[in-house]
Formats: sequence, structure tokens, C-alpha cells
Amino acid sequence: MQLQVLPSLAEVDPAQWDALTEASPPLQHAYLQALQDSGAATPATGWTPCHLTAWEEGRLVGALPVYEKAHSWGEFVFDWAWAEAYQRHGRAYYPKLVVAVPFTPVPGPRLLGHDPAVRHALVAGLESLRAARQASSVHVLFPREADCAAFRDAGFGLREGVQFHWHNAGYRDFDDFLAALNHDKRKKIRQERRRVAEAGITFEWRVGADIREEDWRFFDRCYRHTYWEHHAHPHLNLDFFLRLGRTLGERLCLILARRGGEPLAAALNLWGGGRAYGRYWGALEFVPGLHFETCYYQSIAFCIAHGLAAFEGGAQGEHKLARGLMPARTVSLHRLADGEFAPAIQRFLEREAQGIQHYREELEAHGPFRQGP
Repeated sequence: MQLQVLPSLAEVDPAQWDALTEASPPLQHAYLQALQDSGAATPATGWTPCHLTAWEEGRLVGALPVYEKAHSWGEFVFDWAWAEAYQRHGRAYYPKLVVAVPFTPVPGPRLLGHDPAVRHALVAGLESLRAARQASSVHVLFPREADCAAFRDAGFGLREGVQFHWHNAGYRDFDDFLAALNHDKRKKIRQERRRVAEAGITFEWRVGADIREEDWRFFDRCYRHTYWEHHAHPHLNLDFFLRLGRTLGERLCLILARRGGEPLAAALNLWGGGRAYGRYWGALEFVPGLHFETCYYQSIAFCIAHGLAAFEGGAQGEHKLARGLMPARTVSLHRLADGEFAPAIQRFLEREAQGIQHYREELEAHGPFRQGP
């Protein structure tokens, strides 16, 4: 077995890479390569690909999607305070290494490969890569629980977080889902949906080849408008969305909102492996309830119609709880090379974990379901 560091997945056969991803849409070769080829995740934007791969007789048997980072933007696991502490003590926190999907806080496999020996070699290879890149640390973002043990055995500290996920309890339709909610939450959702309908807004789902280039251009316009409305710079661009549509179309659902036949808002979901993942949304104007309907209610209805087990609503957002999305534990793993900072960070993680657990328990106690989800 040989380990190789690749500056681009263009050097890997897409079928061999995808065979290791367990059908996770954001880890697909097409998704990661579109991020790089469109210029969204490149050295110029602070994301330098240095994917760690394992090979046996010319065949890819394991991998870690790795990026060298010059900042902490686009990660959704926040370590700005750690970087500031390094700076105060005259030490360099950047560059660092992250095992992640850029701009995509979707939990899933990160340590790709089924053979225990391959997985062990990849985790050990991360330290060699960190040393060669003179990086301060290694961070594994949103891994699945099954990947954690290998990193913990190598000295990584565990950090907990919370997202909000909707789970399908075998609902027949959206009204069946609403019937499982308590009276107040059910009434509020119906009021929100009624306001949107009374505003003359209708919805359609476009999947795969049904998503046209003009749809992507409209979606990119919405996406950018919403970022600018929040005084933020959009990470992605039209080229990325067009590439995604050409190469990963069957894994995409574009939800379009129209008023009087004219498009008004849109939301993009990834789906596969029995789950849907809410990723991006945008609207050209504010309409009460439009965000909730486009991003959550239409996505839930899509999951019910297609028999999907869950909808992951993305990072943060306590407002999702009232819409039937329950708190879900997420994790990340961190290893810092500095012998003085590492123990302090570990103590911080232990204290933070206690707070996260209490926070999650409090959210669950105020869930919207009549008898629990």
C-alpha cells in the first residue's frame, strides 16, 4: 500500500472515488471537483486541496478529503478564538489542515476505506502531511460517528455540536406529519403556509435533467442576492452550480417558488442514501413565511413523497425546532501540534461538551411533537 497526496481529484478515477463514499452526495467526485474547477475551493480562496489517498496495485483503496487552510471561513465549526489565542502568544495558527467538504456542514464519512489497515495508515499519514506542510493542527469536520474511534485513538480531541434534522416516521403525506405535532406548532405552520398561498405563490420541484440552465441562472441570482442582503460574500458561483447540474444532476432537487408565473425564490437540496440535505436558498424579495415554506415545508413534503428517511436542515437555527426538525448531535475532531496549547484546548472541549449536552436536552424537552418524534 502506498500513500499519495493529490492536489486535485482530477487525478482519480471518479468511479473508484465514489465507490468509497457510501453514496454521500457532497463527497462525490463530481461535487468536490466542481468546487475546485469553478474556483470556489482553490489556493486563491484559501482552500488548497491536498487529498490523502491510499493505493494498492494502482487501485484506490482509501482516502481523506484534505485541504490546507489559510483561514477558518466556510467550515461551520468555529475556531476563531483558538486562532486569536495563538496570535496573542506570537504563534502561527495558519496554515492548518481540515478534513472536510468546503462550505458544506453535512455529516458523513470522512475516513474513506473499509480495510482497518488502510484506515489506520491514512490517520497516521495525516501527521506526516501536517509536518510536511508546517501546519499548526488537523481538524476533521462533521465525520460520522463510525469514523471517530480511529481519530480518537490517534490523539484527536472530540468536539460536539448541534444541528436540526427532520425524521420520517412513515408519514403518508404532509398533513399526516402535521398531525404528529402539538396543537400550537401545527396551527402556526398552517398559518404560515396559508399566508404564502394567499400571496399567490406556487411551488415546483425540479430534479436532475429537469433543471434547466435558466433555472441555475435564476438560482445563482437568488443565492447571491441573499448573501448580499446579509452583508456577506457568496462562496459559490454560477460555474459551480452549472457543473453540479451537469455531473450530479440526479442527486439534486431544485425547489422553485413562483408568483404569477415568474420565479421569486429557490432552494437547492442534495439527496441520496435515503436522506435529503438542505444546502442553499435565496429570494429576490421578502414575503412572510416564504423562507420556511421553500426551505423546510417543501423539503419535508419532497422527502415524504420520495420515501426518504430524513431531511438535514443545515447548520444552526433554533427556529427549525418549531418546524419539526429535532436537535441532532454532530462532532468534529481536532489535534494541535503545539504541546502547550493542546492540553488547554482539550480542557475547553470537555467543558464545552457539558454545555452542549445540556443545550440539546433543553431543546428536546421543548420539542414540537405531541409524544416525541
